[in-house]
Formats: sequence, structure tokens, C-alpha cells
Amino acid sequence: METLESELTCPICLELFEDPLLLPCAHSLCFSCAHRILTSGCASNEIAEPVPAFQCPTCRYVISLNHRGLEGLKRNVTLQNIIDRFQKASLSVPNSPSEDHREKIYRSVPIMASERISCQFCETEPPRDAVKTCITCEVSYCDRCLRATHPNKKPFTSHRLVEPIPDGHFRGLACLEHENEKVNMYCTTDDQLICALCKLVGRHREHQVASLTDRYEKLKQTLESNFSILVKHSSELESQMTKLIQICQQVEVNTSMHEAKLNEECDELMDIIQRRKQMIAVKIKETKVMKLRKLAQQIANCRQRLERSTVLINQTDHILKESDHARFLQGAKTVAERISMTTTSSQIPMHDVNLNDAFENFALDFSREKKLLEGLDYVTAPNPPSIREELCTASHDTITVHWMSDDEFSVGSYELQYTIYTGQANFISLYSSMDSWMIVPNIKQNHYTVHGLQSGTRYIFLVKAINQAGSRHSDPARLKTNSQPFKLDPKYAHKKLKISNDGMQMEKEESSLKKSHTPERFSGTGCYGATGNIFIDSGCHYWEVAVGNSTWSV
Repeated sequence: METLESELTCPICLELFEDPLLLPCAHSLCFSCAHRILTSGCASNEIAEPVPAFQCPTCRYVISLNHRGLEGLKRNVTLQNIIDRFQKASLSVPNSPSEDHREKIYRSVPIMASERISCQFCETEPPRDAVKTCITCEVSYCDRCLRATHPNKKPFTSHRLVEPIPDGHFRGLACLEHENEKVNMYCTTDDQLICALCKLVGRHREHQVASLTDRYEKLKQTLESNFSILVKHSSELESQMTKLIQICQQVEVNTSMHEAKLNEECDELMDIIQRRKQMIAVKIKETKVMKLRKLAQQIANCRQRLERSTVLINQTDHILKESDHARFLQGAKTVAERISMTTTSSQIPMHDVNLNDAFENFALDFSREKKLLEGLDYVTAPNPPSIREELCTASHDTITVHWMSDDEFSVGSYELQYTIYTGQANFISLYSSMDSWMIVPNIKQNHYTVHGLQSGTRYIFLVKAINQAGSRHSDPARLKTNSQPFKLDPKYAHKKLKISNDGMQMEKEESSLKKSHTPERFSGTGCYGATGNIFIDSGCHYWEVAVGNSTWSV
């Protein structure tokens, strides 16, 4: 509308064309304005005589007139029709985007039904009630004053009239230090709104200032960024609360399932089972209450944080819709600080939903427990067994491990684990490397003999007690195999050497006729010898040797 209005404005009077003439250069001019141009050279007391020519005020083209003068020029009828239609349209359509935006803002302001808005142009006391408010003039008028001040002609045809609006909504924010001055800039040093006098003669004259528009854009960008974080945080809270609710529902399902199984098992038992049934049911409900209490607390925390976030989101959304920069800056600062505090605290990682909806320690299997009805209870993971080192025995290649369990009846089976002891003091790190451990599963008794071990080697043993509810292992025990006894092998001894039956003694024998020669037998002319029965490829090994009268080398 503003662009169209400029095309319909006379270059002389700057009003809408009135009785426009079509000039030979294709420009237009009001008839009255053209007449003033022709008579502008005459003095006020002289008779105005028509001038035969004049210049177009737009392009300076010389317009020559005939004997008829201005009457000899054509009327621009099409332009006059456009002007008439424009004037009618201007009564119902806003002429500028800014006024249209202001009208939306003013219309959004809630007006109390009992609020009386007086005419600001009346000279009578009391003033009459206003019937319209001019957004362009920012003044409210009664019907009589409106007709007197806003006739249906230029420039008042472009003014926008709306329903009466209180005067307080037109005034900008006033400066706190200078009365009747509106804030129009922002002091970045003190972080506050100021007026021009504050910068020129006030205490802000040495401070850095910024325009309201620049500060508005910067703060709005920051607020929008924090707003996005806040919305994301609220979404995460909603997601977590959904998970918590789902877990609550699953706890309810699992509770019903276990109660049903409990009833099914207990129906097969006698009076004593009925008493135990009640006890176990209480434990199930206690577990349910414990889980739901923790979940309810987390849900309440999520709901509380979500409500605070929702309130802050609504406040932020409202302030982001504020187009007045001063009002935005006044309200956005507090909201931005609150969002900053909220988003900062929200960066603390929220606790993951780590409550398990399953009842891991609850497994009912009474096939073996019917003989012990008085001890009926949850099937829990068995207590860790203990290795009785004083009962353990060893040979050079075997170790027999004995252990004991406090609740042996609840153990389904045992599992024996062992590995060579490397001198590593940290058992946890050693146990975490399970690749080097040997495992013997499904042991039904409380002892086991391991074969094929290295002689003279220290091992670490663990015993794990297992049932349907889980498993627990014993403390580690270090057990060592015996060193294999060193014996002399008569098959490899020299023919002139005699080996005792136990292979532990050797003496010289001059007569060797009875001994046959074999390729393996030790042979030599300068010395006699024999080999042992142990093959050594690594490590340090020691034996005690007693030497007789002869000279020997070991």
C-alpha cells in the first residue's frame, strides 16, 4: 500500500492527485497545482495572466499550452478512478506493515470490560468516551472529535483506526533518571536501558552503548538458543518419565506373574506351605512397594522439573512474541537468567533409569525343598563356599580340593576354576582375565581332584556355588603340586655303575659282564655316568646329593 500511495501522490502538493492532468511527457499533475505553477510568477496585486508554457516538475519537460491553456490538456480519468478505489480500500486495510503489526499488538492487549477510555482531544470536562483510537496518531477520539480531526481526505485517509485502546499501551518505557524521556538505547557497560540524555549528560556518557535493535537481536538469539535447550531438556524429562511409567507397569505385570506362580506352587502343599505362602507374598509386596516407591519418587521429580520447565517455556514463548524492543529487553533479561540457571542445572547428567523391573532373586522351585517346608523362602543365590586348605592334598601332578558350604542344600552344583599363580598380587585384575582359567563345571560333591598339573607349581583355585537365583564364588586359595622325586635310571647308567632298586643310590661296580650294551646307555672311557628320570627345560630346580669315598661330578 505504501508503494502504491507514492505512485498516486502529486509531486507538488505531496497529496493524492486531485483532478489529475495527463501531461504530454506521460506524467500527471493536479489541475490546481498546474494552475499555481502558471500563476506563481505574478505579484499578489497583479492580475494573473496565463503563461503559454511550463516545465514538468518530474522530468523538466517543457509543456506548451494552446489558446485554451490548461483546459487544452487531457484529464487522466484512469488515474482518478484508481485514486478513488485506493481511498475506499484505505479505510479497511492497514497502510503499512508497521501499523498492521502495532494493531495486532494492541488488539492482543486485554481490556477490562469496566475500563473507560476517554477522548484525548475533547476540551469539555469530563471528556466524552472514545469510540476509536488512531494507531498512527496514537490518540483516542470520541465520535465528534474523530470527524473534526480525521476528515475523509489526504493525509488522514491513510490513518488506521481501531477500537479504543488505553493510552498507557502507546507510551514507551520511560527513563528512570530523566522524566518524560523514553529509553532509546542500551548501555552495555551497566546492562540496562537508557535514554539519549543519559548518554549525553548523564552517568552513562563514558559507557559503551548499543542500539535497541542490536541488543534486541543479540539477546533474542541467546534466548532462542536457551529456549531450544530448555525444550530439549523438557523432552528428555518426558522421555524419562515415560520409561519410569513403563517400568511401573512392568513391575505390576511381573508382580502378578510371580503371585500367580506362588499360588500355583502353594496349592500343592499342606498347612505349613500356607504359612510360608503368606510370608513370601509379603516379601513380594515389600519388593513391589520398594520399587514403586523409588519409581514414584523419580516420577515426581521428573514431573516437578517438567512443570517448572513448562512454565518457563510459556514465559519464554510469550516474551519472544514481544516486538517492542524495549519491552522485550526489560522482560527477556529476567527470563534469560532463569533459563540459564535452569539449563545450567539441567546439564548435570540425569540418573539413568537403573531400576530393574524383574525380580531376579525370586525363583520358585520346590521339587527338592518340600522336605524342608519350615525353611520355605525365596530361592536366593547361595552363600559363597570356603575352600578348606587343611583337607586339600597334592601329588606331583594332581591336587584334590575340598570345600564347605553353609547352605549346601540350596546349591544346585559347583564349579571349580583354577589357573597357575603368577605372583600377581591384585586378584581382581587376575580374575578379570578369564582366558587363562581352567573351568570344571557341574560338580555335585564338595571335593574334586584335578589331574595333569605341572609338578612343583603353585595354582590358584576358586569354587563357585550355583543355583537358579545366581552364583557366588569363594575366596581364592593357593595350592601347590609336589615336586617330582629325582631318580637315577638304570637303563641309561654306565655298565660299570650299579643303581639301587629305589633309584636313589649309585656305586661303582668293576664287573660289568652281565650288563648288555644299549644305545641309550652312558658310555665313556675316562668317566662313568648315569642320567635321571626328569626332563628339565626351564626354571631352577634343586636336589640334595650325598657323595661317598670316590670322586663324583653332579
